[in-house]
Amino acid sequence: MELGLVGLGKMGGNMRERIRRAGHTVFGYDRNPDLADVHSLPELVGKLSGPRVIWVMVPAGEPTQSTIDELAELLEPGDVVVDGGNSRWTDDEKHAEELAAKGIGFVDCGVSGGVWGLENGYALMYGGDAENVAKVRPVFDALKPEGDFGSVHAGKVGAGHFAKMVHNGIEYAMMQAYAEGWELLEKVDSVTDVREVFRSWQEGTVIRSWLLDLAVNALDEDEHLDKLRGYAQDSGEGRWTVEAAIDHAVPLPAITASLFARFASRQEDSPQMKMIAALRNQFGGHAVETK
Repeated sequence: MELGLVGLGKMGGNMRERIRRAGHTVFGYDRNPDLADVHSLPELVGKLSGPRVIWVMVPAGEPTQSTIDELAELLEPGDVVVDGGNSRWTDDEKHAEELAAKGIGFVDCGVSGGVWGLENGYALMYGGDAENVAKVRPVFDALKPEGDFGSVHAGKVGAGHFAKMVHNGIEYAMMQAYAEGWELLEKVDSVTDVREVFRSWQEGTVIRSWLLDLAVNALDEDEHLDKLRGYAQDSGEGRWTVEAAIDHAVPLPAITASLFARFASRQEDSPQMKMIAALRNQFGGHAVETK
């Protein structure tokens, strides 16, 4: 089939290559002309035969909204737009309604695989009507990992990005657990080779995972992570996961704590800990450290 792909960054560029390897035709558009096959959205739409499928891989929020707004004026009834970025699921419902008014289909797709997806395939979680999903199916099949799993029609519009959001929330908690265990191992005198302890867990243990493999890779590159600053950004999906949990009264203590731990990483001198130290000094006479 033919596909228009908008956004050729770290994910989009590799996705274009994987889809082409499967024998499909991909026309890619990016604001960086060095990456692009075509140099405008009108040119992209003009390259495709109907019914067209346009896959959008741009940052969530305004970049996605403006792209979909422009496509809504260029596409025709029966065409389909796929949002493969990390949009909030509530935005999907809005986009689907706006496009449906013009007879254009919409599918939201959570994509996981990062920079490894070109060779390993991408895990795909998508939402939308069966008719629209069917038009995109050859691309889903090209992108997914080999085998029977790694791709799921999660439900109606919004389900794909909601599933990917929860996936990322779980990822936050798993990474936090590895990080906490690593710090504790590094702290004690009796453990003399933390990196090899992590490596030993890669086979036969209940905590083996791809994240563990990546942790070992990182420790091979920098055994004690001395080159890194202890700062971790959050993409927004961890926050959305916690907000959704509050809305649905679902307890997520591990995921919530892992999100807050990232916030703590951005404080070189924690205001909260100043108050804790002051209170301990007030009620128990415990020593405090001053600047």
